[in-house]
Amino acid sequence: MQARPVTIVTGASAGIGSALAQVFSGKGHELVLVARRAQAMQALADDLAAQGRPAPLVLALDLEQTGAVARIGEALAARGLAAQYVINNAGFGLLGLADVLSRDEQLAMIDLNVRTLVDLSLAFVDDLARQRGGILNVASVAGFLPGPGMAVYYASKAFVLSFSESLRRELAGRGVRVTVLCPGPVATEFQARAGLPAGHVRSGVNRVLARSAEEVARAGYRGLMEGRRCVVPGWQNRLVTMLPRFLPREVVMRAMEEVQMRRLRARP
Repeated sequence: MQARPVTIVTGASAGIGSALAQVFSGKGHELVLVARRAQAMQALADDLAAQGRPAPLVLALDLEQTGAVARIGEALAARGLAAQYVINNAGFGLLGLADVLSRDEQLAMIDLNVRTLVDLSLAFVDDLARQRGGILNVASVAGFLPGPGMAVYYASKAFVLSFSESLRRELAGRGVRVTVLCPGPVATEFQARAGLPAGHVRSGVNRVLARSAEEVARAGYRGLMEGRRCVVPGWQNRLVTMLPRFLPREVVMRAMEEVQMRRLRARP
């Protein structure tokens, strides 16, 4: 029996991950939702099924834990499913100085933002090639910039950007598309987890840069299906990614440091 193609979406319990699940499901893709919060994912799955869409498979897993990706593979194999698209959206950030923040939390961030993303990007390549599918890795505008005040997070997104672009070249011959999605500010649960001040997405310059999770998800889907290398939603955010090309690195670094220090001072 031929395996049934599915789209794996990580971090699917809220924010951009939930929006991506909505977009892919709306285009007829059968989903596998992966995150820690089973209740939130099940509510999303029930909502999609109620709309007459294929009922998603819900996998409540902590992707920071060793062996989580293997368990996804086992769950798919047990149900006769094969990955056609892998959407690596799970990740988090932390606002603060690297030598002050918890080292364990920062290492966990690297585990999720980098190690797990690489693992998932490589684990299903044979299926992706057979299905003529692809990978959508969610990075950030932060990946183009230095990030004093969120050093590990910015570095992790720079890794995702570089890795995705290189993997795209390596897998092109096998017919596997790889797109990296780099949104600017988006009002989601990310801000609270990162320790960013409430409402910062809608204040200052962020009011111009901010996009909704739904807009970001639609742009990511289009970019992947069109085989684009990199998607930055919003022309304002695309301008931000060009700053390091035209300004001295030290100037950009000082500007970013001031932004993060203002955010730190604004916290209660």
